[in-house]
Order: sequence, then structure tokens, then C-alpha cells
Amino acid sequence: MKKFYKYFYTLFLFVAITSCSSDGNGGDDPTDDTPVIDRTLNQQGLGDSANDLLSDNNYTSMNIEVLFVSGFQPTTAAMENFQAFLEERTYKPDGISITYREVASSGLAPFEIEEIVDIEDEERSTFNVGDEISVYIYFADGSNENDTETRYVLGSAYRNTSMVIYGETINRFAARANAPSKSVIETAVLNHEFGHLFGLVNVGTELQSDHEDNDNNGHCTEENCLMRASLEFGSGIINQVRGTVPEMGPLCIADLQANGGK
Repeated sequence: MKKFYKYFYTLFLFVAITSCSSDGNGGDDPTDDTPVIDRTLNQQGLGDSANDLLSDNNYTSMNIEVLFVSGFQPTTAAMENFQAFLEERTYKPDGISITYREVASSGLAPFEIEEIVDIEDEERSTFNVGDEISVYIYFADGSNENDTETRYVLGSAYRNTSMVIYGETINRFAARANAPSKSVIETAVLNHEFGHLFGLVNVGTELQSDHEDNDNNGHCTEENCLMRASLEFGSGIINQVRGTVPEMGPLCIADLQANGGK
């Protein structure tokens, strides 16, 4: 299988803390004005579409395609929070829309990231067309193969407009005593992973200051920032997630603003 992603980042929580050109429909008729769909535009490396997602230079609207397996549909509150986060950070004068579609279980859990890519290639139905950029989010009915007894992977951003949320893991964690609510956990994971699609930290969006964690590439050193390293989502981030979703710090915001965002 040809791999289009260069690398991906994941969001972790520790139990120890709280426990080709075209696939268009235009045919051969030269008079057919149906938009040509080039799937490869959505099969690039992580961070490659940061400016396109942030600015209105090439795309004035954004469509979020959310696929979920039965029993793993995201909460309404989380998706409302997520949309507000996107509207706060991007220039999309023609709006941001979110569509939902239930899909059958793949039966592949626990997942390797390559299997997640295969599911996307099979199930994804929206792609960049005209002045609209498309993002794909898959709420999986399983966990990541790299989970351990003390560490859980909650989500991964792996292509320029693609991410997976491990719904089974979120459900299991949210059911723990004194855990954050499911909607808060989902919001935190969605916002964090989309931060990587935005090119943070130094993954397609140029640093405006020295705040990348040298020990955990792609993450921020700024205390309490949404983009702190996955492996450091311990006492600091976990305590914030209990009541409120961590916010993006000013250094990461400065990076986004320099790359066309708000």
C-alpha cells in the first residue's frame, strides 16, 4: 500500500495520573461542468494543508465529514465546541459545515494506523472541490494497537486533512470514576488533533518563537497549552481536562496567525 502520510501525532492520557490525477464524475463529455475531484489533494502529508485550512486564500469554506460506527457518534456538545474552535482560528467567510454518516464496523480493532488509512480510502466521500476544503474525521469502534495498561491513545492526525478518534477508548475512559465528561474529552482530542492539521507545532506552520518540545517533536513547551506533548498529558493537562478543555497558548496562536489564521 502506498503511504501518503509522512508522520502522525497522537493524543495520550495516562491511567497512572487518574487511574492519478482524478476520480471525478466529469466523464468524457467536454461540456460537463461537474467539478473534477482530485483525491490526491487530501492524501498529502500532515501539515501540508495548514495554510489552506487556516486562510481563505484558496478555500473560502470548509466541510467536515464525520464518519462513526454505531454507538460511537460524537456528542453534540463536543461538536459544537469543536466548530466554535475552528471558527475562532480560521478565515472561512463562506462557513464551516459538518456532516455525519454512520458506517459499518471494519472489524479490525485494535487498529494499526495503516488500517485507519485503508478505512479512509474505502469510506471517505468528500474531497477538496472548488473553493471548499474537506476534512475527514473517523470515530472508530476500537482502540489503538499501541495502548498499554497505563497509556491510551485517544486520537491521531495522520494526513493533511485526516484524523481518527478512538471512540471505544474515549467511552471507556469517560466511564471511570472522577473522569472528565465524554464531551470534554472529545473536545480536547478534536481540538488537539486539528492543531496538528493546522501545522502545529512546527509541522507545516513555521515557528515564530522557540517553543517546540525538542524531546517530543510537534508539541509545545508552553505550560497548559492545548498542544503540549502527548507524553506529558499528566498532572497539568489532565487537571485542566477535568473541568475545562485546555486552550491554545499565545505562542501557538502566533504561529497560526503568521500562517493565515486568526
